[in-house]
Amino acid sequence: MNKLQKWLATNLLGMDLAAQTPRTDMTTSEAPKRPFQHRVPRVPAWPKGAGLEDMARMYAMAVPNRFNQGFPSFNTSEDLELTSSLRNLRARGRSLVRDAAYAKSCKRTIVNNVIGYGVRMEPVVKNTRNTINKQVSGAIADAWAKWMCADSCHTGGSLHFHDLERLCMGQVFEAGEVFIRIHRERFGKSDIPIALEVVEPERIVDGYAYPTTVSPKSGGVRLGIESDGFKRPIAYWIRALHPGDIRLNLEQSDEQVRVPAEDVIHIYVIERWPQSRGVPWIHAVAGKLQDVNGYSEAEIIAARAAASYMGIIESPEGTEAFAEQAPDTTFQATFEPGMMMKLQEGEKFNSFSPNRPNSGLDAFMKIMLREISAGVGASYEAISHDYSQGSYSSMRVSMLAERDCWRALQHWWIRCFRERLHKEWLSAAVLSGAVPGLPLTQYALDMERYQAAVFKPRGWSWIDPTKEVAAARSAVNAGFQSVENVVEEYGRGTDLQDMVSQRKSELEYFREEGLVFDTSPEVYVPAETRGQVLVNDDGSVMPAAELAAKLGTNQPGAQGQPGGAPAAQPSKPSAVVPADEDDEPAGAEGEQEERQYGQPVVPFRRS
Repeated sequence: MNKLQKWLATNLLGMDLAAQTPRTDMTTSEAPKRPFQHRVPRVPAWPKGAGLEDMARMYAMAVPNRFNQGFPSFNTSEDLELTSSLRNLRARGRSLVRDAAYAKSCKRTIVNNVIGYGVRMEPVVKNTRNTINKQVSGAIADAWAKWMCADSCHTGGSLHFHDLERLCMGQVFEAGEVFIRIHRERFGKSDIPIALEVVEPERIVDGYAYPTTVSPKSGGVRLGIESDGFKRPIAYWIRALHPGDIRLNLEQSDEQVRVPAEDVIHIYVIERWPQSRGVPWIHAVAGKLQDVNGYSEAEIIAARAAASYMGIIESPEGTEAFAEQAPDTTFQATFEPGMMMKLQEGEKFNSFSPNRPNSGLDAFMKIMLREISAGVGASYEAISHDYSQGSYSSMRVSMLAERDCWRALQHWWIRCFRERLHKEWLSAAVLSGAVPGLPLTQYALDMERYQAAVFKPRGWSWIDPTKEVAAARSAVNAGFQSVENVVEEYGRGTDLQDMVSQRKSELEYFREEGLVFDTSPEVYVPAETRGQVLVNDDGSVMPAAELAAKLGTNQPGAQGQPGGAPAAQPSKPSAVVPADEDDEPAGAEGEQEERQYGQPVVPFRRS
């Protein structure tokens, strides 16, 4: 046995390996309740005399040496670490966002990209034919739009639902988590008995193991959250008042309320399990943010001192000072612009001019901000608002990678908050009769079908519209991507249905006003492909030129096909969209298009 093996046996295993002979004939009944008789201790100091060949038997990161003596190596759970750190983490995170400009910029960047102007919801209730039931879906959407106003959705009556979303996302970044308490009663003028209360994490009773009596099924209370043996939340212990709130009298004690888990939505990012509480997102760069804030303040003070011309007067010992004595026993003299002062005999004036502003400040701040942006998850340009150093290619790669991060957070937000809230809200709305056309019995028989919805977070505009629109068009034409995917990615929260509806409305308005733009179909669509007419029951359409050719209206001379055979008669159209009574006759419209484009078109109304 070599030196390293002896060290491992005595220090790590606490036994003599040579003296141990494990039994292989032990039955289950004979196995002790504690099969491991020796606790594995922490790694002590490296044995003297062990060479490099012995160190190769361990991971380099685990080898103790004099260079990593300050490297923490505690094997503790996340909850144990949060027990001693959570309050300071929250307090310092709020302080940085309140006082440090770049911390405020980090919070604003994340809120704007994850939530933006709000995550939209569109019901997609389908009928037995697997098509969207527009009547029921529209009724749910109307009830939701009415409930989103501040008077109905917020217990305090001050936050519109999208403003509440932005507030909660900011709290998750700043404090690591936020709690939404669901109150199942009407507030304001709402017809739906449900409203939301934002509970800051400071109100959770996290300083006690057992605040009061707990449920018999409880596995204990960790950091203010009562859970079972699998760490599934059972209840949340919430203070009636914020511990740092204003108390007008001593009677406003720290009352604690036990709220069932069904009435609380806990929004936080889980990085380890079990993890009962959330961690502020700037915890890894909080020290850097504090240093940058202090360093920039010191540079400003030095620059202000450099801008003010100062000096020091040296007087010989025993002579009367040139300056007057100040209350703090120092001698000070004030110089005004354009004034010449004569010094006493033997005195000498030494000017003091600091070399500020610092020429290396810009490079140093960029390095610090890049590290801060990497820790937060946003790009350097988004945090610093400095777009002077990046090229188009580098900034495009940065923005695309950053958008993947934002999309992941958007889906996390929908899964953690919006999906559960939608189910709770819809149940309360149907129960109160606020959704016309959806009876309670029908909803109870198939809740999953009626709760189906699509959530639409914000999108982003094109980085290079000319190139990216052409690339998206080529992908759609090749079948690699759908139009719906393109609209969802770059439509800033608009989906395909909204885009088509808006496009249809504006084209109808342009025709009514007699306006033609570059975006009008009359300009960019060939005449032979315009004016499609519904011809079959399955909803398929046929171009007007093709229909005219089959009908023989566009064939010069002969009435049939070449060779004297009569022209095949097409099947009778199942439906042709008639012209409106207020519009001009379809024949006149067709003749006008023939004169304009030089090609005959079928005189049917465009659908």
